[in-house]
Amino acid sequence: MHSLPISELEKLGLNRYEAIIVASQHARHLNNVRLKTLEKMEENPELEIESRKITMVALKDLIEGRVKFTRSDSI
Repeated sequence: MHSLPISELEKLGLNRYEAIIVASQHARHLNNVRLKTLEKMEENPELEIESRKITMVALKDLIEGRVKFTRSDSI
């Protein structure tokens, strides 16, 4: 299993708990896209889907800056 460096998340200004919340929301979005693609595969079997785990893709996207998020300091 691959591990992602926590220090990269700290560079984004997130602690690990905030990062998990943002990544889980992004993973839900990626999973919805995957499910829609699977539905379309019945009509067009040549479509491809992401074979990697959604959670790892979401965390990697977060670290690489592909996920946009806003930080709410009002708790």
